[in-house]
Formats: sequence, structure tokens, C-alpha cells
Amino acid sequence: MSKFVFVTGGVVSSIGKGIVAASLGRLLKSRNYNVSILKLDPYLNVDPGTMSPYQHGEVFVTEDGAETDLDLGHYERFTNTAMSRLNSVTTGSIYQAVINKERRGGYNGGTVQVIPHITAEIRERIHRVALNSGADVVITEIGGTVGDIESLPFLEAIREFRGDVGRHDIAYVHVTLLPYIGTSGEIKTKPTQHSVKELRSIGIQPDILVCRCDREISKELRHKIGGFCGVPTKAVIPALDADSIYTVPLSLEKQGLCREILDVLQLTDYASDMASWAELVQKLRHPGPAVKVALVGKYVQLNDAYLSVVEALRHACLEQDASLNLHWICAEQIEQQGAEILLEGIHAIVVPGGFGNRGVDGKVAAIQWAREKKIPFLGLCLGMQCAVIEWARNIAGLINASSAELEPHTNHPVIHLLPEQQDIRELGGTMRLGVSPCRIMEGTLAWNLYRKDIVYERHRHRYEFNNAYRNLFLESGYVISGTSPDGRLVELIELSGHPFFTACQYHPEFLSRLGLSHPLFRGLIAAAQHNQSC
Repeated sequence: MSKFVFVTGGVVSSIGKGIVAASLGRLLKSRNYNVSILKLDPYLNVDPGTMSPYQHGEVFVTEDGAETDLDLGHYERFTNTAMSRLNSVTTGSIYQAVINKERRGGYNGGTVQVIPHITAEIRERIHRVALNSGADVVITEIGGTVGDIESLPFLEAIREFRGDVGRHDIAYVHVTLLPYIGTSGEIKTKPTQHSVKELRSIGIQPDILVCRCDREISKELRHKIGGFCGVPTKAVIPALDADSIYTVPLSLEKQGLCREILDVLQLTDYASDMASWAELVQKLRHPGPAVKVALVGKYVQLNDAYLSVVEALRHACLEQDASLNLHWICAEQIEQQGAEILLEGIHAIVVPGGFGNRGVDGKVAAIQWAREKKIPFLGLCLGMQCAVIEWARNIAGLINASSAELEPHTNHPVIHLLPEQQDIRELGGTMRLGVSPCRIMEGTLAWNLYRKDIVYERHRHRYEFNNAYRNLFLESGYVISGTSPDGRLVELIELSGHPFFTACQYHPEFLSRLGLSHPLFRGLIAAAQHNQSC
């Protein structure tokens, strides 16, 4: 039987519940417990797939093709465990399931209500993760902040969950903020007290408090917080601001978070093996020479829009004994100022995924700069499509070549709609999503990086390379280094005679891990280091 941990948050949004949940997962795995983590998101969207990255950051894609919140990326990177569509639950998906069941007569003519029907569906989703994963511990993060109206059904559901399991099969963790008031020189506990009061008014008494703060919290202050909130002093866990998210598990381990969780759940506190993780964190704190990498994107004003790409670059730099000097370059600024102004002195260029035509010409110009100046380049999804467009316009002489997504009436649609997408009209969850095999061609740069015949990568796209231009493409010096196993879909391209120029239709950033970087990113950073030394 699985045990369950629920992580709620109070005082302010974006307080770090996802990192706390992921860190706890890491600490439990270090004690050889199997873990699964799910996110309950209170928004009415069925998933974040149709949301602007400015609204919710990047869309993380699971192996089975679910478009999910970016926190699932943290869960995977910290626990090195693949999540699935079961690990992402939204208000929209809950109401959709309940209404569909009602339309089928599943409630036998009864009145359908938030309680018990919506909350029962939420509880069933949590049990489903436990059943399908077989995890020893299922960690559930509840999105939003205690006090939000939209979070109430989820909080009520996890309150009711106590009736589904034994008293020692469940633990409640509440993450709060302890603000420091500079003028008075005090850490204030009142916001935490009020947040816990709000949680208790719903019927949930937290077992453990994780208190965010930017400075040390005295034992006396922890005792005060515990007394007001009904929590033992030892279960008031300080969570100080960290220099990296990867240091948080080590900090929470030192403060005894996992020990307190195991005590509540009456599980054995086995010896923890965090030595290798600590070594990697130590390397992060003492990096090698900086590598200047330009990330040329459309949503650079919000760093979370490209979170997995940035983490993949960090992982690769760590393995190559380098530090990441990341330059956020707005593609539209390249259109206005020119690539030579914004990209001079850069050691490597990454063009990530995206949708829509805003900034595309700037991305194409950045790719042209990388090609002509022999700058190491990696294109991801739309980044590959832009590389194809750049080749078509500037090498193959196909004037105004474009993607059918960007210009439906172009004379040269070098990128066109996937055949299986032709009759699809709805946007949400209808793309080519999830893991697919890719066959790597021997003797290519990709083969030297992967050293495998078949690799499995995650996709999120509607458009693909147009095979009508394949021969022209090959004759001009490009190499198709990866395809679907049947050879139909072009998955990976590279440019011969260039130090490092490759682009893929998939999203390799989703598979990068601390201590196990993705081959494409590792190769990019190695090439950037060589470029730097030249």
C-alpha cells in the first residue's frame, strides 16, 4: 500500500512547492523508496498546452504525450523517474470527466455537486497514480495558494482523503513564507500563522511546516511558529534561499524534512545516499571557464518559458567543466538590430521551440549567422524548421520559402502539416505528442553523439520537413542524420563541413538530467569550448 504526502502553499504564490515536492522525492529515493509525484493545478484549462508561455512558463511533455505544468520537469529531473499523464491533474480535466460521466448517466439521475462528486474524482486520480506507479510514497503538490477560491475543491479532497487511508498513511506539508522586515530587523511569523489558520479552517492540520526565508531562523522562532500552528518545533523546517535549485534537497535533508515525513508515515528512516548529488552540487559551485551561449527565442522576457532548455545547458556545462554564461536574445531584436550586433562574440547559439510567426525572421537570421560564421548551433523543434527555412532561402535559392504554418500560401512550403493532422480542428492535445523512436544514421555527427541506432525522444509539433524538397536538401550539403524508423519523417538534420550544426524536430531538453546530460547539448557545449579556444 502506498503512503501519501500532500504539499500545500501559503502566504504568496510561486513559493517553491514544486521544488520542495521534487526535493522530497529525491530524498526518499536516496533511501531506496519508490516515489511518484503529481500536480493538482486549479486552473480551468484542461492542460497548459494551449496557454501562452507568459501565462504558465514552458509546457513539459511526458513520455505518453501529456502536455503538463513545468513542475513535472522538476519532478523528473530530481527523481530521474518518468512521469505520465496521470501525474498532471487540472480543474478542467476533473470537471470534464465528471460532466462526461453525467452525460452518460453515470450518476443514476442524481444531482451532481462539487461535494461529493468533484472531490471524489480528485481523490480517485490520486489513488490511480498510486495503483499505476506502485510507488511506496505518492507526493501530491496542490497548485495555488491556500485561500484561493479555485483551490478549495482540491483542499477539500485531500481533507477527505484521510478517510480513504489510515492515519499514518498520510502526511500534510505546508510551505510558507517568513518575510524579513528590514526597517525593524525582524522575521515576521504572522503571515505563516494566518496561512495555517486558513488551512485549519478547511479541516487540515499540517504535520510539517517548510518555512521559506532569506536568512537563518532561530530555534526560538521555530518554537514560536510551532506553538501557534500546532506543529512540533522539530517539524518546523527552515528553507533558506539557495544558490541553485539543486542544493535544496541537501539543505532540506540537513534540516530533517525527510526524517520528519518518515516519522509521520511510520516508515523506516534508512541511510540516505546523497553523496553523488552533493558532488555534482559542489561542481556547480566551482564551475570551469564560462561559455557564452545565446538562446534566441520569442518569450525571453520570461525565463521559465525555456526552463528545460536552460537546465539542459547547465547539465551539459557541468559535465564539460564549464560555466554557463547565458545570453537571452529576443528574436525580434535581431530583426531590428541585426545578428552581427547581438551575436558577436557568442560561442554557441540555441534556437528553441515555439509557435507562430512572430520573431521567426530573427531566428532565421541567427541561424544564418551561425552557419556562415561557423558558430556551433543547435535547433529544437521550430528551431529545426527555421534552419530548413534558412537553407531554402539562402542556399537553395527558393525565394520566400517558408513554413505552411507561418505562410499558408507560400510557393515553397519546405515545412508542411503532418498528414495525420490534416483534418484536426481542435488545438488542445492534438499534436504529435510524446515519445517516438528515431533511427540514427551511422557516420554522422548525431551518431558520434548518441552511439545508438535507435533513440527515443519526446515530440510536440504539428508540422514537419516537406519530403518534396528532400533531394534538393541533400544535394546542397545538408545531411539527414535521423528519421523515423520507416524513413518517412525527418527528425534530425546537420550541415556537413561545419564544426557543429545540427537541429532536431523533437525536444531533447526534456530528457536531460543532472549528472546525465543529453548528448546533443553535451556536444554543443564541447563544440562551444573548442570555438572559444580558437
